[in-house]
Amino acid sequence: MKALVFQGPWEMTVEDRAPRDPSDHEVRVAVIATGICGSDIHGFAGHTGRRHPNQVMGHETVGRIDLLGSKVSGLKVGDLVSINPAMTCGECSNCKKNDHELCDRLRVLGVVPEIDAAFAEFVTVPSENIIPLDPNMNPVHGALIEPLAVGYHALRRGHVSADQNVVVIGGGPIGQAVTIACRRIGVNNVIVSEISPTRSALLMRLGFTVVHPKDLLTEVESTFGRKADTVIDAVGSEATIASSHEVSKRGSTIVFLGMAEPVMSIKSYEFSVAERTLVGSFCYNKDDFSSTAKWIAENPEIGDALIDQISTPEEAPGIFTALARQELDVSKVLVRFS
Repeated sequence: MKALVFQGPWEMTVEDRAPRDPSDHEVRVAVIATGICGSDIHGFAGHTGRRHPNQVMGHETVGRIDLLGSKVSGLKVGDLVSINPAMTCGECSNCKKNDHELCDRLRVLGVVPEIDAAFAEFVTVPSENIIPLDPNMNPVHGALIEPLAVGYHALRRGHVSADQNVVVIGGGPIGQAVTIACRRIGVNNVIVSEISPTRSALLMRLGFTVVHPKDLLTEVESTFGRKADTVIDAVGSEATIASSHEVSKRGSTIVFLGMAEPVMSIKSYEFSVAERTLVGSFCYNKDDFSSTAKWIAENPEIGDALIDQISTPEEAPGIFTALARQELDVSKVLVRFS
């Protein structure tokens, strides 16, 4: 099979690898398309240490079932499916409470190096991670479920309700997912901070208020009449966490979702004295993922708006480089394999 192989920082090649046959409780998926995530770009550039040489990355994917393990039931070859990348044990106390993202033995497809993931023509995963999709939906929209589920889960982590005033810092793919999730749960008062004209234009086409970071505080106070109840930081840097303090009220919640900087310093008094709550958010539980799959099938206009480019595997190494160098001003690129 054709696969994109990460060779080390700033180097990716297209190689031929043998697809892995499924074990008794696994499923092999013929990949249609896989999205390039910001975490893939950070890993490609060597910023995080969360990608390893000789690894096949890719976790935002959609495909059709190609082969079933001997003990898999309820699925059939040819089914349109997505893959929940969060591989869990199902036995620990967190799994039993439906907090799968907190599994004691959590492994994430596309992050763990020992499993060839979804930047390939085939990927083999546990059957419990297979998410059947509406057969009538646009297949490539299935590659958007994972990032959209990340955004939806971040709102759950922050206990966001429809009556709140919400600021989203960062209008990239994950910031877009958070903003779209706000609409999904009925939040009307949302302001997004973003510097990219292209990303800002996309969000404004979707009907959201977008401002440059330098104008954020003024816009928040004039629009809301006060500071924000909740801020979702979809960038994750010292500068954006400082902005979160500035635009949020006392007693507010700041959800830390972005991963731009693995180590940073924060002004601790901004949390203690103002009694703010800092909440980490990473992925999702199974219900978040499945409900998002249903939601995107019912809202195809969102899927159409979010996909900027669909490229071939041969084009992908150059696209990774251009994205990492910030030379390509797009939000979501998919790599199509079939």
